[in-house]
Amino acid sequence: MSAAIAAAPSLRTPVRYEEAVIKKFTVATVFWGVTGFLVGVVIAWQLAFPALNLGLEWTTFGRLRPLHTSAVIFAFGGNALLGTSLYVVQRTCRTHLFGGPAFANFIFWGYQLFIVMAASGYVLGITQSKEYAEPEWYVDIWLTIVWVCYLICFAGTLIRRQEPHIYVANWFYLAFILTIAMLHIVNNLAVPVSFTGTKSYIYWSGVQDAMTQWWYGHNAVGFFLTAGFLGIMYYFIPKQANRPVYSYRLSIVHFWTLIFLYIWAGPHHLHYTALPDWAQTLGMIFSIMLWMPSWGGMINGIMTLSGAWDKLRTDPILRFLVVSVAFYGMSTFEGPMMAIKAVNSLSHYTDWTIGHVHSGALGWVAFVSFGAIYFLVPKLWNRERLYSLRLVTYHFWIATIGIVLYITAMWISGIMQGLMWRAYDTLGFLQYSFIETVEAMHPYYVIRATGGTMFLLGSLIMVYNVWKTIRGDLRHEAAFAQPVRIVTGAAE
Repeated sequence: MSAAIAAAPSLRTPVRYEEAVIKKFTVATVFWGVTGFLVGVVIAWQLAFPALNLGLEWTTFGRLRPLHTSAVIFAFGGNALLGTSLYVVQRTCRTHLFGGPAFANFIFWGYQLFIVMAASGYVLGITQSKEYAEPEWYVDIWLTIVWVCYLICFAGTLIRRQEPHIYVANWFYLAFILTIAMLHIVNNLAVPVSFTGTKSYIYWSGVQDAMTQWWYGHNAVGFFLTAGFLGIMYYFIPKQANRPVYSYRLSIVHFWTLIFLYIWAGPHHLHYTALPDWAQTLGMIFSIMLWMPSWGGMINGIMTLSGAWDKLRTDPILRFLVVSVAFYGMSTFEGPMMAIKAVNSLSHYTDWTIGHVHSGALGWVAFVSFGAIYFLVPKLWNRERLYSLRLVTYHFWIATIGIVLYITAMWISGIMQGLMWRAYDTLGFLQYSFIETVEAMHPYYVIRATGGTMFLLGSLIMVYNVWKTIRGDLRHEAAFAQPVRIVTGAAE
């Protein structure tokens, strides 16, 4: 009996996975990542030196800023999520994608078309008048079609799985797909002026629009930039470390508490506004409660390395993945703290918020995506390993230094802003004019732009490494030196 059980895995019919579309998503992730980082660097230098706006309406900060936001979130992050989710669901379910390659290719090219449509709208000024300058109605409808197809493909693959167990990464991916569909439809309700024009009337108005916008905005963070990328964490860290998830029970607690609590946290963006005070307090309470499941997930990710900590010295890909979880933990501590009304009164509308967002976006989202890309490329293109692990190490340290420069500059700048705005003289007048606060922030804007430039440089190193790996080149590098063990006595 034991011999038969041991031999059973080898008797399974090999599954032919759909990998061509995963390759496309991987390349698109790298391309849109560099594009989004480049636009971010441009607008960072524009803030430091306004003359770089060039006087053209298409290159102003006001139009490039939403272009940058959507490029890094939906183009870079979105392609990373779609690609990794379709890769993971096949292998953890031991079946190929539902709908076959034609359906998967429609999802890929449809999503790329959505990105181009949205980007062109931002540059041309064709957007809804909302907080994040949402794309117009025709882009929303097209994305809805593509997203429903993505849901059908993912859920269909889960339903026809050959494994009875649904692996935890797929829980997070499915929660991300379903919740983003709901958020997108409700937040982007609009009535077109005409079906031949690009303008529309948005459904929500006033404080209801603000509440809906931040219900969408914060849960886009919660489910697009958190739940989806936790799916990456739960698959790629155990695979790269060659260790099981630290605690399956903790992953269950992490999942259910996270998806229940996150949906209520949006009102903390609207403290001291026309939003009813009970709604503001509700958002603050749920935001503070979010600290617990978030850190539970962080502990689960980091402790997966138990018994394999030495791999961090020699495996730069694992270093990307683990440090991303550390940034996740830091960001999910800072976020609930900033949701407290007393802290929010200082931090809101300042660069502290920008620093917080980018510690999560660069340190958590980008780093875990980089780790996944470095894991996927050799496997998808059937290479022995990456072209150069040393270049991965260079990328890691250059990008990490860039993040540290960025977020520390914004923390200092933001706290300084808040303190200057609330400073009064002995007569009760404001001590500083607004332009004085802007002048005081200038050196920190230069530091922030420098940090962003370093992050972009690191991503260009990744592009070169990925390109050489796909070509089949292999750089011969000396193995990492092993620690010398000193023998101190005969008993050794």
